[in-house]
Amino acid sequence: MHIVLDRTHGDVRATTVSDSDEIVRVDTVADLAAFVADREREHPRWVWDDTSRWYPQLLAAGVRVDRCFDLRLCHAILRASSLTADSDLALAGTGPWDAPPQQSGQVVSRPSHSTLFDLDQTSTRNEGADADGVAEFQLQRAAVAGCPEPARIGRLLAAESAGSLVAAEMRFAGLPWSSAQHDAILTAFLGPRPAVDGARPQKLQAALDLVRSRLEAPELNPDSPADLMRALGLAGLQVSSTRSWELRKLKHPAIEPLLEYKKLARLLASNGWVWRDTWVVNDRFRPDYVPGGAATGRWATSGGGALQLPRQIRAAVVADDGWKLVVADASQLEPRILAAMAGDRGMIEAGSAGDLYAGIVASGAVETRDQAKVAMLGAMYGATTGESGRLMPKLARAYPRAISMVESAARAGERGEVVTTRLGRSSAPGSSNGSWSEGVSSADATRARERSRAWGRFTRNFIVQGTAAEWALCWMASIRRRMDDLNDHGVLTDGPHLVFFLHDEVVVHAPAHLADRVAAEINEAAAEAGRLLFGALPAEFPLTIAIVDDYGQAK
Repeated sequence: MHIVLDRTHGDVRATTVSDSDEIVRVDTVADLAAFVADREREHPRWVWDDTSRWYPQLLAAGVRVDRCFDLRLCHAILRASSLTADSDLALAGTGPWDAPPQQSGQVVSRPSHSTLFDLDQTSTRNEGADADGVAEFQLQRAAVAGCPEPARIGRLLAAESAGSLVAAEMRFAGLPWSSAQHDAILTAFLGPRPAVDGARPQKLQAALDLVRSRLEAPELNPDSPADLMRALGLAGLQVSSTRSWELRKLKHPAIEPLLEYKKLARLLASNGWVWRDTWVVNDRFRPDYVPGGAATGRWATSGGGALQLPRQIRAAVVADDGWKLVVADASQLEPRILAAMAGDRGMIEAGSAGDLYAGIVASGAVETRDQAKVAMLGAMYGATTGESGRLMPKLARAYPRAISMVESAARAGERGEVVTTRLGRSSAPGSSNGSWSEGVSSADATRARERSRAWGRFTRNFIVQGTAAEWALCWMASIRRRMDDLNDHGVLTDGPHLVFFLHDEVVVHAPAHLADRVAAEINEAAAEAGRLLFGALPAEFPLTIAIVDDYGQAK
């Protein structure tokens, strides 16, 4: 059963698809929560314009839902997918459902408890936010039903919507965070917190003093690339950028403290005391996750930087007393995804013993594990020169189906065509290549070829990274369901629950006595995700799982 929720002039219209409309007078969040909690017993799939608009309010009121259909996320998939390219939805002109949920250029913030009911006063959404959900849902259902593989893309829409529930729940629960441990880490790296925000901590200032002295540049501002390049040039050091990897090539007594300064400055800016004051409340870190935020379907964040949580700071993620963190990451996920997508039995067999790269060496394709890794990264990311270029022919001979798949995706991208993931997310079309047209100058032809090859590198990786993102969504959806089954109390934070996700890694906060069971369920969820995407194909997605007191112990 599907129930579509729309907001209409202060009321909520609940439409049971294929049944009847029901106008529900909703003056408060409590009214909405009571209605949803009552109907949740019938196990519906809730259909709404944007999970991040509706679900946080329900969670705050103590109501969880099992399933949803996020119309805006699903619209974006169906609008671009090659599987639904002939549908009325894909062929229609631009409409309100094509607009982002927030005005471009604004900081995205999740809805407050009153946003849904005071939209005109408190929300920054565009005017299409209250477009007719029932009509849009019917249009999306028709697009799926009319495509050649409805089960395939239907699974993607379900996974994407489940991911939106996970994102809202992770933000609601928060990542357990020890402010005291965080302060100890920062003090160890940087020195004590300065009395004045904006002042450089002691160890950061000491590194800067050393750089200025050794470059004989007492007024150097190391945070200004132009200023730093000027000082390096005056010291006889020519660089094209101030990036750390380029600075490491230089030999000069100022380079070591300069690299140390850059490392410490990055820590201070990304996860320093000001960051903690902004994002950690009551010992919980609650970032803003954006499901489907990247073109490949990978998640992004609109605040908090959860997807760049550095290793130095992870020891500040501390389980509550009597609880554990169960940390799991998928080993060598993208090359395993490629092997499964291509149905390359040789590469699947190479990964069956656990270490895919070691398996590639054992097959005789290359001589060392490092060579196997370099060759695979070259295949997936389009490196055709240097060591990758030398090793690629060997990899292609050993695993022709896998390499042919990424090569075909690259050629399609170079021709300006779209490519599509396992479940049906498609890339945007590339620009047509005019490099061989009559009258095109040599310089323009060269630029056109460079653009074409660059887009080919994107589409080569798109099919792999995008399918890996689909696997991760199915994995998390399965974990979410399994954790709910282990929760005797029903309240999200009373039982094991997801608290962190990073592309191929998850963290579950679990009561200590359930930690081993949680680890087993996470492992089973990975196998289930593999079956959902690849059926009976014997592709394996092994996990590294650690049960720890703090996140830093997991690595």
